[in-house]
Amino acid sequence: MPRKTVNVNKGKKSTAAKTGKKTDTRKEFLAKELKGLIPKLDSEGLAFLIEQARVHLYNMQVDELNEAAVAANNAGARARSIAGKSATFGSKAAGSRGAGSAKGDNFRINGTESGSSYYLRYRNDDVMFSKDEMIRLVKIASAPASDMEIRERLYNWFDRERKDVFSVLPLTGKADSRLKVLSDMIKATFKLRK
Repeated sequence: MPRKTVNVNKGKKSTAAKTGKKTDTRKEFLAKELKGLIPKLDSEGLAFLIEQARVHLYNMQVDELNEAAVAANNAGARARSIAGKSATFGSKAAGSRGAGSAKGDNFRINGTESGSSYYLRYRNDDVMFSKDEMIRLVKIASAPASDMEIRERLYNWFDRERKDVFSVLPLTGKADSRLKVLSDMIKATFKLRK
C-alpha cells in the first residue's frame, strides 16, 4: 500500500491532477535505479531484496492497520464520551472473583476502517478476527442461553477454531469469568441484524 502524499501547493492543481494521472517521480526514479541494478546482482542478492521487500510490505500493512485501529478507537472514544460509556470492560462486568477473575483486566474491540477485521485487545496483547469470525462470536454471545452456556460455547469455539486466542487470553477453563466479560462486551458493542 503506497503512503499518502500531501500536495504542498494547495489550491493549485498540477497537470497530473487535472488529467487524473497520479505520478510519483521519486518512486519512478527509484524503480528505474533498481531495474538497472538487477542484472548486476546474483541470485542471493535478489533473494535478499525480495525478502526485504516482503518485510517492508508487511510493515506497511501493519502501519495501515494500526492507523485504522487508532482511528476506530478514537471514533469509539468520542462516541463513548458522548454516550457516557466506557469501552473497556473489567471487574465490574465480571461479577464473581473466582479463579480467572477479570479484576483489573481490560478488554477492547477495535475494528479496522474497512470493517474487514477486528482486534480483540486484552491487557497489552491483540488477537485479530476476520469479519466472519466476529459475526460468529456475536452470534454465540447473543444466543438465547444461560451465562454458563455462552461461556462454554465461546470457549469451545476458541478451542476448535482459534487456539491462538489462548496465548493472548489466558483462560482457566469454560467457567472463566473473563468469558462473561468478553461476551458482555461483544453484546454491548455489536447488534445482530434481523
